[in-house]
Amino acid sequence: MNTAATERPPAAYNRGYSTDVDKIREQDYPLLNDTTYLDHAGTTPYAKSMIETFSKDMTSNLFGNPHSMSLSSQLSTTRTDDVRLRVLRFFNADPDEFDLVFVANATAAIKLVADCLRDSDHRGFWYGYHIDSHTSVVGVRELAELNFQCFQSDVEVDNWIPELASNQTKAPRLFAFPAQSNLNGRRLPLRWCEQIRSAANGGNVFTLLDAASLVSTSPLDLSSSAPDFTALSFYKIFGFPNLGALIVRKSAGRVFERRRYFGGGTVDMVLAAGAQWHAKKESSIHERLEDGTLPFHSIIALDSAISTHERLFGSMANISSHTAFLAKQLHDRLSVLKHWNETSVCQIYKGNSTYGCPVTQGPIIAFNIRTSKGEWVPKTEVEKLATVQNIQIRTGSVCNPGGTACSLGWTGAELRRHYSTGLRCGDDHDVLGGRPTGILRASLGAMTNMKDIDSFVDFIEEFYVEKVPPIVALNPLVEDGDPVDRHFYIESLSVFPIKSCGAFKIPEGKRWEVKREGLAWDREWCLIHQGTGAALSQKRYPRMSLIRPSVDLDRGILRITCGYLSDQVSLEISLGWEDTSLISTSLCQNSSNKKATMVCGDQISLHAYASPVVSAFFSDFLGVPCTLARFPSQSATRFSRPPRLSGTWKNKFRKFIMPGSFPPDLPPPAREQGKRLTLSNEMPILVVSRSSVNRLNETIKANSKQGIGAGKAVAADVFRGNIVVAERLARLGDAEQPYAEDHWGGLRIGPDQLRIDVLDGCQRCQMVCIDQFTGLRRSEPFSTLAKTRNIGGKVTFGRYAALSPDEFEGLDLEATERRTVMVGDVVTPTYVDN
Repeated sequence: MNTAATERPPAAYNRGYSTDVDKIREQDYPLLNDTTYLDHAGTTPYAKSMIETFSKDMTSNLFGNPHSMSLSSQLSTTRTDDVRLRVLRFFNADPDEFDLVFVANATAAIKLVADCLRDSDHRGFWYGYHIDSHTSVVGVRELAELNFQCFQSDVEVDNWIPELASNQTKAPRLFAFPAQSNLNGRRLPLRWCEQIRSAANGGNVFTLLDAASLVSTSPLDLSSSAPDFTALSFYKIFGFPNLGALIVRKSAGRVFERRRYFGGGTVDMVLAAGAQWHAKKESSIHERLEDGTLPFHSIIALDSAISTHERLFGSMANISSHTAFLAKQLHDRLSVLKHWNETSVCQIYKGNSTYGCPVTQGPIIAFNIRTSKGEWVPKTEVEKLATVQNIQIRTGSVCNPGGTACSLGWTGAELRRHYSTGLRCGDDHDVLGGRPTGILRASLGAMTNMKDIDSFVDFIEEFYVEKVPPIVALNPLVEDGDPVDRHFYIESLSVFPIKSCGAFKIPEGKRWEVKREGLAWDREWCLIHQGTGAALSQKRYPRMSLIRPSVDLDRGILRITCGYLSDQVSLEISLGWEDTSLISTSLCQNSSNKKATMVCGDQISLHAYASPVVSAFFSDFLGVPCTLARFPSQSATRFSRPPRLSGTWKNKFRKFIMPGSFPPDLPPPAREQGKRLTLSNEMPILVVSRSSVNRLNETIKANSKQGIGAGKAVAADVFRGNIVVAERLARLGDAEQPYAEDHWGGLRIGPDQLRIDVLDGCQRCQMVCIDQFTGLRRSEPFSTLAKTRNIGGKVTFGRYAALSPDEFEGLDLEATERRTVMVGDVVTPTYVDN
């Protein structure tokens, strides 16, 4: 662990703060306890005392709608005017030269400028933007009817500005750029605003400054930079409220004169019938642009936010100095991390800026991690492990498509080609063609302290710095004795009737059917959000582990219990699609409508249960508006269930399939070429080795003795395997074979030698850290797996498997035997090396 922090010089570290930053965090940011928050570029946390001050203000005053003359309305109007002036002064913007328009966020401010420019001239407008811009700035180009230009470097902008003098036009032109890159924190030249205005010499050329990223940690003096339009979001600075602003240079206000749309409060008179006529308000720019009722409560909260911010931190200059010092510490310490062979661990993307210099660089670090072999560590794997370690960072293209592409060397043609093959923003296609598709971003804020820097550097050093050469063979098989001769058997069988909920343990002595789609009744249902239709996951809702379904084949029901043993509630639904005679119809009424939902990245249609009793049962327990849904009875992505036929047909197959289970294994439709889609994650069956679980727990305990981990052993249940395979050692003193499954190519199970093909390793996420009996999270076993089971940049444990296609050759539908497995069945592996 690297704990050698650089001495904190008082001239930089929390200079001008009301007290030491650690005390500020303890008193005003208790939510940051036990976490390392490094996503201030997304939003900075809000102060506890600010919320308390705002709450007192709200409970002490009656604020009415500003569009009235009542006392409560006038109070709201007065406070809004005061806050508007206070914000202008916060940015040193003379109210005689600037006006401020309250909007939802910086994106809304940018769009407002674009919409008004489009209306200002019948020809439209020309648009130029810097390549390092936020997505919202890039999006304006779609409205620019007079063409657009992406400036791919600062030099291109510097070369373009002098050309404005000789390229005069009456049509409006807009140039937009970020004050600070939200990708890597590089600060762009604010001098461009004045230079463009001078070069245009009164022409119709305007500047739009995206200041959202800059103002979170740096002062912005609009009296000197003087852009025509400045867009920003206040939650980036104060954490709350969720409010934005467009600050307009009044001399550029003519852009808004021909704006077509008008809303309530922006006109002095309007005729609704007859002549198409209205009179706009002319007293100020903001009155003409703030459509409808202002979010006056949020504006009042902004007053408390500014006061609290100034009380805690003094000024934005103090924050700039503090964060610049910390950013340099983090950059320098990441830069010197080396593997055993002296190769660098971190590839940092910063351009020509200098950390520690607030003029050129903000407190954001964009980087990727390499192994000692030079291979890229997948960004999503780093984020998963960081989450387990209570470290919060941002990954991906961070809404900066141009900056990301330039940093990583991607061309537009390459990205479009990868998009056609499945690459999407925010997905887990981390490395394509030997190059990363996104970055890791650590961003600092006013209340970041040295402990955050130490924790993050220690995290990178502990999990990603290779101090010794890697072992060539990962967990090789034991040498004494032939591993094929070892006696393996099924220790336990589990199905998960409701996806991401608890397991149903198949009783000993009960043979259970294996279908093409997996074990019968495995992930036949799921829970979907009633608003979005998305399938719920235990990763987001850990209490789903306390929802425990059980399959009662004799009664033909699925019984679901929720909660702990001492306080459980239960629900029963029919296993059949149409037979509702076993239970109350109010509990099993299937909706006739299909709902499209996303399951593991694929969109499918599910039958949602319409009964309010069913939805209330799950919604009340999880605290989420959700309901139960079932895989459809007919789907082109799955073997179709047979239509309702006569009783003779049913009797013909009654002994062949379990009642209500997956449909019979009829040959797939000829047009079906792709993978059959079920509610299983990636493959039908998941096999886990007891010996591997034992070895993992030994490693966890060993790390605990060194003060690294919690030391508590994990149950095999956290891996949510369908089949847990254990070893029965032949002789006393024989050693188990952990991770022997890495070499398995197939399994033969039971007296009938049922053939199972072993496929890929199961890529793990932080879901394995959820205790399946309590619903509580912990750091293990993912933390140890990240060190011991990192294979090709992916953390794997367990193996996916599927019923071998050989099992379906010469299928006899009249046969009475079934493909089944049972606890205690002997398992004979076949090895890929053989």
